[in-house]
Parts: sequence; structure tokens; C-alpha cells
Amino acid sequence: MTPMTDGTADVAPTVRAASSDDFAAVEALLTASALPLDGVPQSLEAFVVAEHNGALVGVAGLEVCCEHALLRSVAVAPAWRSRGLGRALVTRVIADAEARGIEALYLLTTTADQYFPHFGFSRMARGAVPEDVQATAEFKSACPASATVMWRPASHSISESHS
Repeated sequence: MTPMTDGTADVAPTVRAASSDDFAAVEALLTASALPLDGVPQSLEAFVVAEHNGALVGVAGLEVCCEHALLRSVAVAPAWRSRGLGRALVTRVIADAEARGIEALYLLTTTADQYFPHFGFSRMARGAVPEDVQATAEFKSACPASATVMWRPASHSISESHS
């Protein structure tokens, strides 16, 4: 990720694994972005956050469901949007999923269906989503039935290149 500025510093945010200590800041960022909180506490250990000067400025989550996973809770603070931070977070979550051996990633979106194809996601019918993903709180109740469903098969390029 290239350095980003917010007018006060020339240091890019640090992207790192989330910890339980991050929950309040993750909750605030997701709430401010009108994203659901259902299932976040249970999956927080598979989330990544971006931190700048001690403040959480971005988040992206992975909710593991057996051999599949849900990419969820991608949010960037307004001052950091359009600077590549969302791309860095999503790329990290995809890499984390592939490193875990996840077969495919799924997501639900009401606003970003034009954004995620850049990462290899494509639309799919809601009913074709595997049962383990359909059983998540986000899928069952947190996101509206009108949300666009997208998926991305894992390339396994990370694990294959290290075999």
C-alpha cells in the first residue's frame, strides 16, 4: 500500500489482525457505515483492521463457515476513502481466506456490487449459496433479502506457491 495522507501525517495506516480490544472501535465504524453487527463479536479474530495514529480507520471481516467464508464488514472512515485502504483490507482478507484453505468466499452487499468484481467476485443466485454460509446471522437476518449475493472461488495461489 502506498503512503496516504490525511493532511496531518505522511504515514500509511497499519493493517493488522483485529483483537478483542478493537471491538468498540470496529462497532463504531460499522455503525457509522450502516453495516450490521450481527456475528461480529464471534468472528472478530478473523477480521483485519487499519490503524492510523492510534485510531481505527478501516475494517474488513472474514466469517469462516466450514470450507467457505463470508467476506463482510468492509468499512473505511470517510477521511480515508478513495485512497486504496479498502482495496488493501479486502486483499488482505482474501489472502487470509486462501491461507486458511477456504474453498470460496461469499458476500452480501446493498451498495458495492460494482466494487467487488475488481477482486474476482461475481453475482450469484441467493439460493445457490452453500448452506454453511446461509446459516450465518448476516445471511439469515442482518442483510436484507434484496442484497446482491456475490462469490469468488479461492485461487489457492498462496498455498500452492508455498507447497
